[in-house]
Amino acid sequence: MESGPMNISLRAVVGEDQLIVREGIVSMLARAGIEVVASLDNAADLVRVTAVERPDVVITDIHMPPNLADDGLQAALKIKADQPGVGVIVLSQFLDAAYALDLVGDDPSGIGYLLKEKIATPDLLVDAVQRVVSGESALDPDVIASLVGRKRISDPLENLTPKEREVLALMAEGHSNAGIAAKLFVTVPAVERHVTGIFSKLGLQQTESTQHRRVLAVLHYLKN
Repeated sequence: MESGPMNISLRAVVGEDQLIVREGIVSMLARAGIEVVASLDNAADLVRVTAVERPDVVITDIHMPPNLADDGLQAALKIKADQPGVGVIVLSQFLDAAYALDLVGDDPSGIGYLLKEKIATPDLLVDAVQRVVSGESALDPDVIASLVGRKRISDPLENLTPKEREVLALMAEGHSNAGIAAKLFVTVPAVERHVTGIFSKLGLQQTESTQHRRVLAVLHYLKN
């Protein structure tokens, strides 16, 4: 089922060098009530136009002209540095956890990383837009799974229970406590208990705000 129009009018800039893919993204956003103020086929114009239009969200492919390397990712990083209030979603043809880590940097808020094959489902793209515009993260579950599978040495994450690791993985994808509860078919208080356990085992002190500790936990999970 496709997403209906959003309650709040949002403005987006799209960067994608393949015309048919670019038009498909623009069409999906338009059907969801998101205004696409510009759609571009190269990274240089993406940065320039975003600075002028100041949209709510930028959606870009990683591999873009002029170099057809990681130009889109570099453009996204510059946009996020220059305009931290703009949500950024990067699309990738292939699963590459290193790109996701580069994009996340020191703060996953307002960041999305999705595999292109997934955005054939409009709901997924629109949900990601809603999350990053709200300052949350929207990381592809397959990328999270790839990061989880990496070998770790002396990692405090090993102290987490299987359920706590499951909760932390969903936090890293960008889900709220209510969203995690729905995914795991448990109550919100149960999720809150798991989150508290995660904070404690990762040494995240109560002197920090809950949201800040949540971000630190996700960063620890992604980078350690």
